[in-house]
Amino acid sequence: MQPERRHSDRVMLTIPLNISGVDSHGRPFEAGARTISLNRNGLLIEAARPLRLGQVVRLTNQLGRRAAEFRVVGPVVPLLEGAGEWALEALEPDSNIWGIKFPPLAASEADAARALLECRRCHAVILMRVSPMEAEVLATSGLLSKHCAACGRETPWGYAEKLIAMGVPSGESEMFDAASQPSRRKHERVSLQLPILVRDFYGGAEITRSENISKGGLCFASDVVYHVGQGLRVVCPYDPSSPAIEVPGRIVRNVSFQGRHRRLYGIRYESEKE
Repeated sequence: MQPERRHSDRVMLTIPLNISGVDSHGRPFEAGARTISLNRNGLLIEAARPLRLGQVVRLTNQLGRRAAEFRVVGPVVPLLEGAGEWALEALEPDSNIWGIKFPPLAASEADAARALLECRRCHAVILMRVSPMEAEVLATSGLLSKHCAACGRETPWGYAEKLIAMGVPSGESEMFDAASQPSRRKHERVSLQLPILVRDFYGGAEITRSENISKGGLCFASDVVYHVGQGLRVVCPYDPSSPAIEVPGRIVRNVSFQGRHRRLYGIRYESEKE
């Protein structure tokens, strides 16, 4: 069950920012960014620099020169053409570096939403509290970084795989099964091997080919690790000489492929988020 996306105290406002932190190699960095929207506990920003799930960064409001630390929840728009959009949560909610007085939360909004999430490493399923910013990321990129007690470290979490699979039309499920067992292919009309471009929300992209397609999605094989529930952008068929129209999709199936290290993934197309 997906939590309600609450935006009652969200303010659409552009504020120039300075973002600083330490990259994955332990090197300090600084970069420019800007707010897209913000609320009492977090914000959406546009930044050209890729950020990591769970990364702690320091944001400085370039107008008021006030600063505070924030945690990167995840991307909400893929990193494309030099910029992406990211959701961040305040580690010091009372600091309020924006100089904005937000209205008090109604009693119905005071309790955090909960969602049934699954660790994509050990597959533990837990009913967890999720913030509005986390719900935003789950609805787009599909994955959060949270501590897993069983794994003993930060791992990717998403909606429980069984719940995601329940949303797959029966015809799509049969298509995925046919792709993993080629001898069962009875409908030549869906067995199309076309070049496709697959792009994730972190700037990663690969060109591969479909195993079969339908109106609602497609299957493809890859050595890249994707997780059930992960949001992607797909171009099918892909022609580098023509303008690419990317379609949003979500991984709904992940199975071994012909006994090799490659995996077979099923993507269900989704409508654009408003």
